[in-house]
Amino acid sequence: MVIGATGQIGRAAVDALARDGWDVTAASRGGGRDDGWPAQVRAVGLDRAQDTALAAAVGDGCDVLVDVVAYGAEHARQLTGLAGRVGSAVVISSVSVYEDDKGRGFDTQSEPDGFPEYPVPIPESQSTVRPGDGTYSTRKAALERDLLAAGDRLPTTLLRAGAVHGPNCRTPRELYFVKRNLDGRRRRVLAFGGLSRFHPVSVHTVAELIRLAARRPGSRVLNACDPEAPTVAEIAASIDAAMGVRAEDVLVDGPPPAPTVGDTPWTVPLPVVCDMRAAERELGYRPVVRYADRLPETIASIERRLAGRDWREAYPDMVRAYGDLFDYAAEDAWLAS
Repeated sequence: MVIGATGQIGRAAVDALARDGWDVTAASRGGGRDDGWPAQVRAVGLDRAQDTALAAAVGDGCDVLVDVVAYGAEHARQLTGLAGRVGSAVVISSVSVYEDDKGRGFDTQSEPDGFPEYPVPIPESQSTVRPGDGTYSTRKAALERDLLAAGDRLPTTLLRAGAVHGPNCRTPRELYFVKRNLDGRRRRVLAFGGLSRFHPVSVHTVAELIRLAARRPGSRVLNACDPEAPTVAEIAASIDAAMGVRAEDVLVDGPPPAPTVGDTPWTVPLPVVCDMRAAERELGYRPVVRYADRLPETIASIERRLAGRDWREAYPDMVRAYGDLFDYAAEDAWLAS
């Protein structure tokens, strides 16, 4: 059973598991299905906010429960309550749980000198933020803590995902460059010399890790990222190539020169790059895609959603997460100065 089956990761996970021979039940709030799934996939409606609904959907049990949308101690309690009826679980977490040796993490990055200085690459043994219910990172840490504590009753593989990319995303970072290209913007400002690195992960990479973990149950935490971590400038160039566009990068040494200028969704002052060797050792993982390989489908998905719509209407979650990504007036004023 896959919970969150019609989301970005869920769609790819259902497809990978079904094609690997599993009998898959795809559970989502709307109970819909993806046109690309094999016909034998069973789709069911599920409001996981209701404990009884989740237990009823699992019924007599399943061999593997994949939870793409688990978040916080409450969802961990739901899952551990199914121990005995579920053989093992695979649950999506986030690299945002990591903190550096000074206690800095994603929650402190807006503070002066608050951005974390992680080792490159980050191993799964790196310390994590204190579990709690205050932020996304602390709630993911609480989810991990409680599921790992119940590993003897419900073996769970926790996958710490990087910057997820692929079709059907509600917050596609690629929108930053795709829309500029569509709007004919041929100059773009990149802070930190365009060298920022925020490790991406394709939905197809996550689906492959889920497929492998389903076959090798265990209680563990693994990073979930693509085989490479391109710089922001390299990402921009890859999107240009996929769209058949030539654009000029205006590189700034240091932070964004203005609040809405040069600050992309990948822009960070220090690298966030994860170590994938544990997944190779424990699951036999080998890279299945590279970042540039899947850009055409991501771009096509963004173009379809933008067609005839204001970007803020098409992607309201991007507005909430990043603010005004397309303040062209501010960009032009800074470039002119």
